[in-house]
Amino acid sequence: MAQATVSADGLTRREFLYYIWGASIALFAVQFTGLLIWFMLPRFREGEFGGKFTLPVDTLPDVNEPPFDFPDGRFWLVNVNNMVAIGCERMWAASGDGDIEGAVAIYKVCTHLGCIYAWVNANDRFECPCHGSKYRLDGRRIEAPAPRNLDRFKLLALDENDSVLAESTVDDKGSYSTLQLPAGTAFLQIDTGDKKSGDSQVLLSDFPKNCP
Repeated sequence: MAQATVSADGLTRREFLYYIWGASIALFAVQFTGLLIWFMLPRFREGEFGGKFTLPVDTLPDVNEPPFDFPDGRFWLVNVNNMVAIGCERMWAASGDGDIEGAVAIYKVCTHLGCIYAWVNANDRFECPCHGSKYRLDGRRIEAPAPRNLDRFKLLALDENDSVLAESTVDDKGSYSTLQLPAGTAFLQIDTGDKKSGDSQVLLSDFPKNCP
């Protein structure tokens, strides 16, 4: 009856081959896992959604004017101020708001079920065609079934040398606050990879008649 050859270190040839086979499988598993992780990790370049978009500051609308639509980045740029009479039919002072002033980059997806909403000039507000959710110019809920305000992207103010002058901060509700642009702002940079959910404020009960 044939017997397995015993190597000098006490391993049989069959055991040796098993170890080699096991090591090969382990090496393959490590390589496959590494490739899978590399493939799944997001790799976004500037100028594509998930990355950063840099736009001239004059892209920003005037105070309380209708929003600027930027489809490639899936956001609206707005410039709001609830303390002035101009354009208050779009951005009026509501109870509990406090002073709201500055630029905002708003995600173009409804917070209800993810439909793409639109700005409706005739009604001076954002409206979702799927289920009727409505929002003020700054993204605050006017009408359900949306469960919260519109989500916001991080916004940065850059000078002519692309140095950061200011950037939006997270407010006490966990969303990005409006950004007041400092003197010398030449560009706006919107980071679509950095999004904060809108707050679940109560529906607006005040209307445009509450203009300053």
